[in-house]
Amino acid sequence: MTMEDMKNEADTASTVSMALYSVMYHVFNQLEKVNLSAAQTLRAAFIKAENENPGLTQDIVMKIVEKKNLNINYSESLLRMAADDVEEFMIDRREPEFQELNERARALKHILSTIPEEINDRVGFLQTIKDIASAIKELLDTVNTVIRKYQYQNRRALEKQKKEFVKYSKSFSDTLKTFFKDGKVINVFVSANRLTHQTNMILRAFKTVV
Repeated sequence: MTMEDMKNEADTASTVSMALYSVMYHVFNQLEKVNLSAAQTLRAAFIKAENENPGLTQDIVMKIVEKKNLNINYSESLLRMAADDVEEFMIDRREPEFQELNERARALKHILSTIPEEINDRVGFLQTIKDIASAIKELLDTVNTVIRKYQYQNRRALEKQKKEFVKYSKSFSDTLKTFFKDGKVINVFVSANRLTHQTNMILRAFKTVV
């Protein structure tokens, strides 16, 4: 796969900032064990740069991959790494509903991250699809519970984020139907990354308002 192919593949995901928290946060965490101060400085610099220039981290990662002549599928690799908790997205409140929201999001991201392992095993993948559908429903049920129980002034923003999540969930379902016709795994990886990103955005939306 050429650098241009990889770049096009990555851009198609429409989740350019995932490289920051799915790839670089792992690097920062490892660096903290060696030099805490340097890791914190580097993390802050990357976050600031990514906020000002979305996709910058992805460009850096892709350049490193190119320089090292690594033959990887970017979207697949991103999906495999996207299951871990991201502190910036996790909700801090102790109420059971908010902790359940964290858990439901964690469960969905974990199942999505197993797609690369399961997709070539039809029986196993069909079960994974069922698990994903259940996890999506459970997350949405919890989202609705929290919205009903806690009267937010900016409820409209939360509802909007929920609609985005539902939209990408339906898109993922459509992608799966197409996959069983054309067998293009890359489209499944891209769509799963989008859904993973939207799951994190759900958490961030609630964390921002609490």
